[in-house]
Amino acid sequence: MSKARTESREQVLSELTKHKPTRVINCAGTRGTPNVDWCEDHKIETIRSNILGVLNVVDTCYELGIHVTQIGSACIYTLSEEEIKHHAPFKETDEPFFQGSWYARSRLLSELCIRHYPNLLLLRIRLPIAADLHKNNHIGRLLRFDKIVDLTGSGTVLPNLLPAAIILSKNAVTGIYNFVTPGQISNVELMEMAKKYIRPNLTWETFGLDDMLNILRAPRANCIMDATKLQTKLREYGYEIKERREALEEVFQILADKGL
Repeated sequence: MSKARTESREQVLSELTKHKPTRVINCAGTRGTPNVDWCEDHKIETIRSNILGVLNVVDTCYELGIHVTQIGSACIYTLSEEEIKHHAPFKETDEPFFQGSWYARSRLLSELCIRHYPNLLLLRIRLPIAADLHKNNHIGRLLRFDKIVDLTGSGTVLPNLLPAAIILSKNAVTGIYNFVTPGQISNVELMEMAKKYIRPNLTWETFGLDDMLNILRAPRANCIMDATKLQTKLREYGYEIKERREALEEVFQILADKGL
């Protein structure tokens, strides 16, 4: 793991020249603390991390002939609560368009800038779900609230998908992939599973997306992504992505085993 600041092209180039990696996976970026509304007041920091930093890594890798995997975002599409019921899941070939928040705009501009690089694998994640209660884990975030949005969309269940990222990187796969777990993940379903596995006394209230948008500074993306391309490619390497329920059951069982 490098300590180079990605917004410094000189530091990135120095690290790559020194260590001579055969592949790079760039997870660096900012989403803000405690949430993406932070980016509205920190536009320059967001640009330097999510646009300039990404460009520095991808471009220096290109110059040195290194394959690079960039962890991007699927929060560059959105639909209303009504539209999402009838719209087909977004594919990699659908032109991204959502820039309602400064965070989403930075991710959109970043993807538009780098998607033509021939050495690039771009993995679009959404609402990362891990087998811990880290503050940036979607489960951990939900458990901090007494009222949650009754929302269904795509999510990235990390225990099952992280090995897939390594497989794709090792095989120098390029292009854009929706790096999400197949199926639709509901916030209410996550809370119900948390109650079943780790929080038997858990209670919550729900409210709608429109109500949530009324209290947030910047709009949020709400989308369902098509994982078919990802599933098909990974099957070439003998790896199967678990469907939504199986992947989530695995996560909550790990949490329960840890006593979290």
